[in-house]
Amino acid sequence: MVGGKRKTKTCDKGSQRRWICQLPNVLISDILARVPTKIAVRTGVLSKTWINHWKNVRGLDLESFEFSDMDTFVSFVRSFFDSHRESTIDKIRLSVHYSDCHSLLTQWTDIAIRRRIQHLDVCYYGTCCDVTMPVSLYTCKTLVHLRLCWVVLANLEVVSLPCLKTMHLECIRDLTEPTVEKLISGSPVLEDLIIIRRTSGERFIQVRSNTLKRIHIDTYTEVEIDAPLLECLRTTVYLEKNFMIINLGCSTTLDIDMVFPDVTCTKLLICDTLTDIPRFRGLVTSSYILKNIFLHSEPGPLLQFRDLSRLHELIKDPSYKKNREPKLMFSTVPPCLVSSLKVVELKRLIARYEGEVELVRYFLKNSPILEKLRLDTYYTKKGMRDFLKEVVALPRCSSACEVTVL
Repeated sequence: MVGGKRKTKTCDKGSQRRWICQLPNVLISDILARVPTKIAVRTGVLSKTWINHWKNVRGLDLESFEFSDMDTFVSFVRSFFDSHRESTIDKIRLSVHYSDCHSLLTQWTDIAIRRRIQHLDVCYYGTCCDVTMPVSLYTCKTLVHLRLCWVVLANLEVVSLPCLKTMHLECIRDLTEPTVEKLISGSPVLEDLIIIRRTSGERFIQVRSNTLKRIHIDTYTEVEIDAPLLECLRTTVYLEKNFMIINLGCSTTLDIDMVFPDVTCTKLLICDTLTDIPRFRGLVTSSYILKNIFLHSEPGPLLQFRDLSRLHELIKDPSYKKNREPKLMFSTVPPCLVSSLKVVELKRLIARYEGEVELVRYFLKNSPILEKLRLDTYYTKKGMRDFLKEVVALPRCSSACEVTVL
């Protein structure tokens, strides 16, 4: 019909499936390798040619909870290794809760290592027996990513992990400081280190690395850091500072939070932490710590951040009282706000918190080179309009500052 609207062609489900099935096998395998194994298996419904295609994927990503019983789980894992007897294995992620699988998990890990594994993630939640990692793990030449959870590390004689970039040790049973130090020293290209422990150690772990960029530790982990390229130190503290600095990157960010904060303890801890590391360029912290930085003891620990360029605040404390906004108590503006602070990001999980507008006003008024001020907010439409009007009316020291309210 002349002048009539042309109908837009749409693909039915059959044509979509035919298009998917025409993808090259290499691309299909790459796609399936990026999803959990159970999802890869389910793709068999797309086409008859896809029914067994998941078996060609050189990786296994399984939770034992997804199987009805242990025998079915064991049979499935064994069939995978049997089908890859002659090929390399790129990725293994096994999360196992069956206690009777402890010896099998050690055996499977050893097989994966001998098949030139690159990404290894092993978690064991059984209660009766321990899973000890095979000795072959410590000399794996291809391993890039390692995550171990609730397992045991065998006695280390030689550690050589030339390709390892990420090491995640979580709740390792009887983890000793010398063991961690050997693993670090034997990983010459290590960039990410995560250590989560169940109990405090006897002494500080010496973290010496010329390649390390990110460290994440919990309250039970104490580290002595010599890492000239470090970009971020993330930690949670309780009562005392759990890190010592020997050598630090010139643009390191401190991401710090507290467990059960106490006013007196917080003041001492903040002073001890911030005055010890004057070269930090960024600070990510909770509202409780930030409030103490601004409200206690003139001139305040924030003055130690002479090169601070980024400041993030994650508001986690919902106990603030409304309409009681504190007054910032600096007789002089901290040098970092005048000479280096360029990005401020305030995040929170509640609708409004104490000192919000005043804190925003302080940064806008006293940061002449501030470039970005980002505010994460949760408001009703009317509350958002009122908040935006208030922020827009605030005086700005930096004409180039871009304020973003989410």
